[in-house]
Amino acid sequence: MSSDLFRKHRAGAHPDFFRAEAAGLAWLAAAGMSVVAVREVAADHIDLERLTEVAPSVAAARGFGARLARMHAAGAGGFGCPPDGFDGRLFIGKRPMSSTVHASWGEFYVAERVAPFLRIAVDAGSVTAAQLPDIEQACARVAAGEFDDDESPARLHGDLWNGNVLWTAAGVVLIDPAAHGGHRETDLAMLELFGCPHFDEIVAAYDATCPLREGWRERVPMHQLHPLAVHAAGYGAGYGRALHRAALATLALGEKS
Repeated sequence: MSSDLFRKHRAGAHPDFFRAEAAGLAWLAAAGMSVVAVREVAADHIDLERLTEVAPSVAAARGFGARLARMHAAGAGGFGCPPDGFDGRLFIGKRPMSSTVHASWGEFYVAERVAPFLRIAVDAGSVTAAQLPDIEQACARVAAGEFDDDESPARLHGDLWNGNVLWTAAGVVLIDPAAHGGHRETDLAMLELFGCPHFDEIVAAYDATCPLREGWRERVPMHQLHPLAVHAAGYGAGYGRALHRAALATLALGEKS
């Protein structure tokens, strides 16, 4: 294999596993986002351009924030929809993820992005019987539409944690999407969850490009329910406790923002 390629291989992968990644990258690129180039995709592998990382910079952070805002603003066909032209199964990490479309954000977010992974976390013992009622109550409030707004579905990366944000000489390049239509604050909340260099600069450039709604910082824990449920499903009780804290913070939010 050429030294300028990076191959991800998974024997026995679902037929859509690497196709979903390639479709997500193409969808984000079509909205102006810098993403890793796909050279080949097959049932058991994907070949990607090999990237050389450099130290994060303020200039790259601000460029990324502006592009992220424009990517979100490019929109999606509905809350939960897959990338345009893709009709297969979606994934986040190695876990299957629904592409069922809902008319409202809160209903979609709980039914398709929190509840499926919460059930796995409960079965795995990562979420306790004492924690579960608070998490379920928070989910019920979100699903009922208490935090819905008039924003159209955004074009999300869907797994926007720091490990999927690569800093190169040409600026930030994104990898490993779980792309779908959702609320733009969810991408930002995931980016904040595990920390990201120059996060405040990213947000400042984002806000200057497409202003964020008032109170978005207070809603961060609500938008972290999804990634925390995913992590609780696979990585133990520490994430179950973090999910519970996010649920309590969601319950503490005021009436409809």
